[in-house]
Amino acid sequence: MSSPQPPDPLPALAGIDRRIRVAAEASGRAAADVRLLIATKTVPAQRILPVLAAGYRLIGENRVQEVTEKADELAAVPHELHFIGHLQRNKINQLLPHISCLQTLDSADLAAALHSRLDGDRTLDVLLQVNVSGEASKSGIAPEQIPDLLQALTTYPKLVVRGYMTIGLNSADAAAVQAGYRTLVDWRDRAQQQGMPGAEHAVELSMGMSGDYESAIACGATVVRLGSSVFGARANSPESVVREGPPR
Repeated sequence: MSSPQPPDPLPALAGIDRRIRVAAEASGRAAADVRLLIATKTVPAQRILPVLAAGYRLIGENRVQEVTEKADELAAVPHELHFIGHLQRNKINQLLPHISCLQTLDSADLAAALHSRLDGDRTLDVLLQVNVSGEASKSGIAPEQIPDLLQALTTYPKLVVRGYMTIGLNSADAAAVQAGYRTLVDWRDRAQQQGMPGAEHAVELSMGMSGDYESAIACGATVVRLGSSVFGARANSPESVVREGPPR
């Protein structure tokens, strides 16, 4: 018996575009103020290429091995790749040639390692990963550690802090999830208003996934990271289904 064909992501993306536009406009912003990052973890290059060709050029990967395995095939279509998973320092050299942004910077030690391996005049955009929910299962610094990490990063001028990334509370309580997102918005605004060193360009808020991206946009997200709602539920990956929520 043949396995079922995976769903075509392009109709799903058309619906997502509409939802993003409505959510952005309801929050007093234009749809162009919210970027869609398509999370391509476990998705083969052959399924990603049509998405890139259709104009969706921002993608995110969680695993360095997948980045390197797909690189040659994806090079056929221009795109922007962000790394959205936990990065081990022994894999930095493999990853750096392929990414324009690391969304999961969570320590000065990792910053130092990245900075030392950026060749010549090359710079790298980074987002600070912040654990707004306080859940032990999630990576990231506590919100109150933001000023110290921003200050530490002023030592590494090749790293340009563009903003903050978080994974929302794993809860069906929408108000509790939104409270975490608003905490990150408040810290972003405070860092800007107080002129915290290192926060000059830190305006981006990468928050919201397939199960809650409209809610994240309502709170102020500028980047939403969608995977299962684009490509369908990932096979044999119950964790990703829990964290992203059902496709919409």
